[in-house]
Amino acid sequence: MYTKVIAFVIAVGLSFSINAQVETPQPSPISKLEQKVGLTDVTVEYSRPGVKGRTVFGDLVPYGKMWRTGANKNTTITFSDDVVIGKKTLKSGTYAIFATPNKETWDIVFYTNTENWGTPENWDESNVAAKATVKAHQTPFNVESFTIDINNLTNEGATLDMMWEKTYVAVPFTVPTDALTSATIDKVMAGPSVNDYYNAAVYYLNSGKDLNKAKEWIDKAVELREKPAFWHIRQQSLIYAKLGDTKGAIKAAKRSLELATTAGNSAYIKMNTESIAKWSK
Repeated sequence: MYTKVIAFVIAVGLSFSINAQVETPQPSPISKLEQKVGLTDVTVEYSRPGVKGRTVFGDLVPYGKMWRTGANKNTTITFSDDVVIGKKTLKSGTYAIFATPNKETWDIVFYTNTENWGTPENWDESNVAAKATVKAHQTPFNVESFTIDINNLTNEGATLDMMWEKTYVAVPFTVPTDALTSATIDKVMAGPSVNDYYNAAVYYLNSGKDLNKAKEWIDKAVELREKPAFWHIRQQSLIYAKLGDTKGAIKAAKRSLELATTAGNSAYIKMNTESIAKWSK
């Protein structure tokens, strides 16, 4: 027995040694930035190399040569809405960010193919969604770790800032806050949608709440639809029946049956047929 226990302990120890992995700090740790600009969500994911006593721009990162704008996998930026960079509309989605640093300016590119490790081996101009040329500013202090931030926030836009060593650049972009806000205001001020009326009516029916209110809402949902579906009318018939309006329930069920028959929906044909028979007694 003792021998078996020793063997088991050794086996477990070997299992742990085989599966264990040494974890060490990454030289360019990954970072994720999330920022709301107006009503638009902006997310940046990138790795942060350090200066580590080196000369970065003009040496480690040569002037005039495209750079991955960070380290390791592509730096990416995701916009939840369309934004404007320069005079170019950038559709909502995720883009890789590449930069060509120069002494006085940087050329920034937003690229649709994000699955590169470094710069693309075969550059495809059709993947360029937007470009921007921005001024390179010299800072009086040293930024050890490459840093991307979103600053100068307003309701209408912000700047995508990049800082490393003693260089700082900012890419302005605008967001569609006014259009999004106006659409929200128009929707709310216009009152509930057809789906709102329908969902509220069904909830009240299934929850045993105010059935008169449920009837008011289901009638609006049916009335406001150009072509109500058989399932809409089915719920109307159930609300009428629950209120004791047998005549109205049968009328609605017959309409739902007709629409379900046209659509070839056997389940609703069966349900309506059975309800009509039951309510007709």
